[in-house]
Amino acid sequence: MSRLYRSFLVMSFMLSALLLHGQDSRTVAFDTDWRFRKDGLIKAEGPAYNDTRWRKLDVPHDWSIEDLPVQIPDSILGPFAKGAVSGRDGGFLVGGTAWYRKHFTLDKRSAGKKTYITFDGVYMNADVWVNGHHLGNHPNGYTSFSYDLTSFLLPVGTSNVIAVQVKNEGVNSRWYSGSGIYRHVWLTTVNPLHIDLWGIYITTPSVTDQLATVSVQTTVQNPSGKDAFTLRTQLFTPSGKLAGTATQLVTASGDRTNPITQTISVADPRLWSPETPHLYRATVQILQAGKLIDETTTLVGIRSIHIDAKTGFSLNGKPMKLRGGCIHHDNGPLGAAAIDRAEVRKIELLKQNGYNALRLSHNPPSPQLLDACDRLGMLVIDEAFDMWVKPKTPQDYHLYFNEWWQRDLQAMVLRDRNHSSIFMWSLGNEITESADSSGYAIGKQLSDAVRRLDATRPITMAIPLFITYFNKGKKWEDTYPSFANLDVAGYNYADSKYEGDHEKFPDRVMYASEYFPPKGLENWLKVEALPYVIGTFSWTAMDYLGEAGLGAPRVVKQEAQKSTGGGLLGGGSGSDLFLKPSWPIFNAYTGELDLIGTKKVNSHYLDVVWKRSAVELLVHKPIPDGYKEANFFYNFPDQLKSWSFPGAEGKKMSVFVYSRAQKVTLELNGKVVGEQTLTPKSITAVFDVPYQPGTLIARSYTDSQETGTDTLQTVGKPVSIRLKADRTTINASRNDLSYVSVDVIDADGHVVPYVDDLLINYQIAGSGQIAGVANGNPADVSSFQRPQKKVFHGRGMVIVQPKGGPGTVTLTAIANGLKNGSINLTTK
Repeated sequence: MSRLYRSFLVMSFMLSALLLHGQDSRTVAFDTDWRFRKDGLIKAEGPAYNDTRWRKLDVPHDWSIEDLPVQIPDSILGPFAKGAVSGRDGGFLVGGTAWYRKHFTLDKRSAGKKTYITFDGVYMNADVWVNGHHLGNHPNGYTSFSYDLTSFLLPVGTSNVIAVQVKNEGVNSRWYSGSGIYRHVWLTTVNPLHIDLWGIYITTPSVTDQLATVSVQTTVQNPSGKDAFTLRTQLFTPSGKLAGTATQLVTASGDRTNPITQTISVADPRLWSPETPHLYRATVQILQAGKLIDETTTLVGIRSIHIDAKTGFSLNGKPMKLRGGCIHHDNGPLGAAAIDRAEVRKIELLKQNGYNALRLSHNPPSPQLLDACDRLGMLVIDEAFDMWVKPKTPQDYHLYFNEWWQRDLQAMVLRDRNHSSIFMWSLGNEITESADSSGYAIGKQLSDAVRRLDATRPITMAIPLFITYFNKGKKWEDTYPSFANLDVAGYNYADSKYEGDHEKFPDRVMYASEYFPPKGLENWLKVEALPYVIGTFSWTAMDYLGEAGLGAPRVVKQEAQKSTGGGLLGGGSGSDLFLKPSWPIFNAYTGELDLIGTKKVNSHYLDVVWKRSAVELLVHKPIPDGYKEANFFYNFPDQLKSWSFPGAEGKKMSVFVYSRAQKVTLELNGKVVGEQTLTPKSITAVFDVPYQPGTLIARSYTDSQETGTDTLQTVGKPVSIRLKADRTTINASRNDLSYVSVDVIDADGHVVPYVDDLLINYQIAGSGQIAGVANGNPADVSSFQRPQKKVFHGRGMVIVQPKGGPGTVTLTAIANGLKNGSINLTTK
């Protein structure tokens, strides 16, 4: 992807964000100039409260990723604390209670109009006041919510105050949630007669290559109940040409009209798919006497989805196998802050590594991530809940489910249903009561509620094999009534049940909603062989904060090794089912990509499984004498793309070769040192090779024809630091970022992968600032924000954020004994 094209993409994403929020005519970003204080003892909701000494910042903001005060017990110089209430599941990061306040003044254009505030996401338990009036409490940390401010605003030209108290208290999540107003905030000003918030619903009920029907349903707020108006909808092609118009005269009655449906026929439509993510633009206008009263614009892709047990999954009439992964919502060193560019980059990386589908685990994402999926072409399962009535942690959403599930489910579906990338709604993940009668009833309520809001997409849920482990006395068959509520069945770690369940339920469509990364081949072979199994979603596509060490490599003293299995999933005691590595460690390390986006063994393995690569060559890192590996279900043996192990000369190294070919050979310094035959169900060859520097080559063969090669070469000593930006020219907006890779290299420019403990210091000057520093090490609990960080396997990363104005940025990297690295960036 060229730098020019990347810059164009970022600009188009920013335009997309404006359009999807109706910002072209009625909505403005409300992100800047907030005041912040972390303090659970004060009461700061009143307009007269003195906040002049509070810290000023912009949102999105996540306070839990920031460095802790030095007086926090058990903390180090960074955001982590061994004694954090969140513990291992929360990545040893710290929550608490904090306040945000923002002063604002409306101009004359707001007079006589209605004003709404919308929060894309606040984690969690947000109480909101305007001018001292309590607008409400919103417990869910992931769903968007709005308030009508109109009745409580002061006259035009007078200062108003929004106050938000955020409470992330107790143990309320099984992964890192982040804390604060971590997504965008919007202010919408409209006439009394206006299109409702989330009041546009676009579907494509009929799609062929020759002709498509686009249906646009609009809900209008009409407080007087007497205003007649004209509703005009225009559809524009991806290139900006008018594709069609629908106009209707509406005589309204009551406070809210019934939804008004208009249809537009599109000849020779450009269809949306992961390969061709074409987006049309639908502009809906309210007109009275020829005057524009309100207008919104929505981007939409024209596409059709069909799923059945005989033909599998089809998009636009073409069969497709889902190469999927699960992801959590955090952005690594930025924490949960949903900065636009971070969301876009995440999807870019996953597209580049072969994914065509994502399961958003286990909550609704930011709108910006869905915008990225629409723009770049990534299919999405949008998931609502991780629990219903029965808890998974003491203070989690189960406390609010009965009161809030309908509102939160509605918020997800109404907000997200125009995203072309979304192809399924998920009711939940590993819901504890899905094997009992209460769960059957709740699942029916939820599925019915979703279908009332959007009947165009199938409904799914992820039910795990180990559901019986958490429900003593239950059998797998007890989940069948829960599956009956669904259109498509999500099987977590339960591929062994496919064939038997298919015999009982021949019309059931299944997929691996989660699987252990080392089991990628077994799961994918069933997708290739069984039409009713439509895809796989690994746990996980990228590393994430929390569930610390779930997939990290494990070594133990040989005499001290215990079982690493447990319960239904292995041969150990039940207490070993989910091993909990000890401090210090903060991320799960289950990802195909690490925290900075570097490929791990999991990803190279999937390249072979998905036939994106003919052969992949990796080498096991040396294990210290007296120790042995004690791997868990989620991690591969600890392997690197490296043949550089100084000090290991003569020591036998385990060399792994992955291929779906019939045979592989291994060469060291021009001599064949091994050959192995592979089978369709066994694609891993392991060779013991005494280490000596040089060139290691793996070759793959089928029917005596060479199908591929992979080469590792011993690198030289580290001599310098190389900085390389994903984009050297970025927008001056605070929503843009430049991701700068930091490589320790030899004289020939090769990364030196055995450099792990080298501390690099950074200096930055100009129109940018360091938003985060990181590496791929799951146990490096140092600061993400100080201008220094060690590299891991010779690699690190610096994230540069514009200060808000145009100019140049110079980033310099300095380390003892190495030539400095430097790079210039431009903000405009």
